[in-house]
Amino acid sequence: MKIKMVVFDMAGTTVDEDNVVYKTLQEAIVQHSIAITLDEVLKHGAGKEKLQAIVDILEHTNHPSSSELVKQIYNYFIDKLTINYKTLEIKALPNVEKVFKELIDRNIKVVLNTGYNRETAETLIKKLGWELSVDYDLLVTASDVKQNRPQPDMIISAMSELNISDPAGIIKVGDSAVDIFEGKNANCGLNIGITTGAQTREQLSEANPDYIIDDLYSIIELIDSMNNIA
Repeated sequence: MKIKMVVFDMAGTTVDEDNVVYKTLQEAIVQHSIAITLDEVLKHGAGKEKLQAIVDILEHTNHPSSSELVKQIYNYFIDKLTINYKTLEIKALPNVEKVFKELIDRNIKVVLNTGYNRETAETLIKKLGWELSVDYDLLVTASDVKQNRPQPDMIISAMSELNISDPAGIIKVGDSAVDIFEGKNANCGLNIGITTGAQTREQLSEANPDYIIDDLYSIIELIDSMNNIA
């Protein structure tokens, strides 16, 4: 199986933003008189499109909710996150840029996908200084597709855009179980969990990934062995 594309989640997988998304999401929910811990937010909301994350978090914590309440929480969250991102130091996680470069040197496509909307994702990328067609090949966000994780729409969209027909040649890497389920639903050849972000090794294990890694650079050795690169 020759690897042709790697699809990377953003926050917690490639981007170090100190869990500000989920901390802000927790704040937004608490501001609406709902007691919830950060661990609960991470367990039930990690990796998901954020409107859906709110719905799922409230459902799993057995708190009565309505579409209006969800919308109010989401709007608070987006407004607060925009403010936080203007002041927060954003940086790449260890070895990320090295991995991107080595993949591109091997003619393997680098795709970023995320539960963020496009505006938020592009704000992050701009702060990181990453350039399209230089540091990565494609960005696909939650607002670009009809169905979000764990449905495979973002990966299918990337395959279409980059003319890749066989999902067996794709690796999906993410820091949450929903990332792994997304990759499985797209029939990716490998689905890899990484421990640098939202969920623990134990939580990732529940999704039965092919591998769980602690450092993104681990995938380079794996890819080289699969592609028989000397």
